[in-house]
Amino acid sequence: MNDMEVIQSQLDRVLGFFPRIEARINGLFAVNTTILTVGMLNISAGDLKLWYVYVPGAVAVIALLLSYYYLFRANFPDMRGGEGSLIFFAEVQKRSEAEYLDELLRCSDDDYCKDLIGQVWRNSQILCDKYVSAKKAIVFTCVALLPFFVFLSATATVHARIPVLKV
Repeated sequence: MNDMEVIQSQLDRVLGFFPRIEARINGLFAVNTTILTVGMLNISAGDLKLWYVYVPGAVAVIALLLSYYYLFRANFPDMRGGEGSLIFFAEVQKRSEAEYLDELLRCSDDDYCKDLIGQVWRNSQILCDKYVSAKKAIVFTCVALLPFFVFLSATATVHARIPVLKV
């Protein structure tokens, strides 16, 4: 396959998935931050003495920290690879403007075509890593929800914020 337009179209298709995963990452970051904020607003220092408050709270926080870790991994994937590429941005930035211009003008169509194919492969790897990390972050956020709701119920009970329990 040496049709430059087909290869460029494939690269564009792969690159088109990046905004989708970025939106998920940003949305999940906001959800995690909201959960932590609500949790912090519902706890007082005395609550930490009660095992039925701190245990679910700690489990939720640990799950959210793991989620943040995978969100970080999704935001900052491994950028190694694409050595000598005239297209991969991590390699382009290593050259001066004059060096890049000179190398690009000297590049044959066949070499440029191979570079494009390499970029489809490398960007697909980066995208896959981002999706896997985002998936793990979503799973850990979901794991945090049940203990978080137990935590909220416990703090609401301790502080008599549940109208049914008021005497």
